[in-house]
Amino acid sequence: MARAAALPFAVLLGMGALWGLTPPLTKIAVSTGHGPLGLAQWVAAIDAVLLGLACLATGRRLPLTAPALRLYAVVAAFGMLLPQLFSYSAAPHLPAGVLALIVSLVPLFALPLSLALGLEGFRPGRAAGVLCGMGAMALLLAPGALPEGAAWAFVLLAACTPACYALEGTYVAGWGRAAADPVQTLTGASIVTLTVVTPLALATGTAIAPLAPWGPAEAAVVASALLSVGAYTAYVWLVGLAGAVFAAQVSYIVTGFGVASSMAMLGEGYPAAFWGALALLFAGLFLVQPRPAVPRGRFGARGPGGA
Repeated sequence: MARAAALPFAVLLGMGALWGLTPPLTKIAVSTGHGPLGLAQWVAAIDAVLLGLACLATGRRLPLTAPALRLYAVVAAFGMLLPQLFSYSAAPHLPAGVLALIVSLVPLFALPLSLALGLEGFRPGRAAGVLCGMGAMALLLAPGALPEGAAWAFVLLAACTPACYALEGTYVAGWGRAAADPVQTLTGASIVTLTVVTPLALATGTAIAPLAPWGPAEAAVVASALLSVGAYTAYVWLVGLAGAVFAAQVSYIVTGFGVASSMAMLGEGYPAAFWGALALLFAGLFLVQPRPAVPRGRFGARGPGGA
């Protein structure tokens, strides 16, 4: 019984650690000057192959109904291509730890969208969480908050990444749930992303030849894509086992591990304002997370959760 009870926590920690490695890997991926479109093409190709094999192995067929095609297009645009372009564009100009903090703002962007669309009701505590997130962003934009050479404009550019994820999540929660299951959705979205980004990368001369000599940057792109697919698979499994509310707590682990791994792998250090922003972010995440609607002692709850 003890092992069974510990399993969800072990999976939560593991997938948070996997996702937390992506900010320093993103920083390494852009270190040799690869363009955002070329990097996004590689990630889309890896995702499409891996997820396509998963669909074949499990006997899934991609739904091709109008709602499913809209879902693939929305997830491709706001869950894959645009976030990657924003992240890869900002990464050369910001520490990886700052990227890890910013990308964890997804729930703080998603709540106002859900309120505006009537998907959730207003709660003062969760509104206070959004204000904490705004405070974290304000601290990052304050003079002296970023290491020397990091421009505040790229903080705003990086913030477009969680904003896109929030738009994607809001659409899926409100209109896309019945169109396809998570694996089918990501497979279809990966194919759409690859179809769109490949001609753009070729036209701009930023495509990365897969047979060219590999270095740390190329290895980092592949590792990041593999880790993300593995973490998302674990996330889907954990939601089924423990509920979306429990799985949403991964936000804390991703942020903390992202900052720690950036310090360990890249030797980054941060000023005091960064740590203040991180504390505000954790407070905001705690307040914004939905509360379980089941008795204590059980894991999570069925239904929508946020991360």
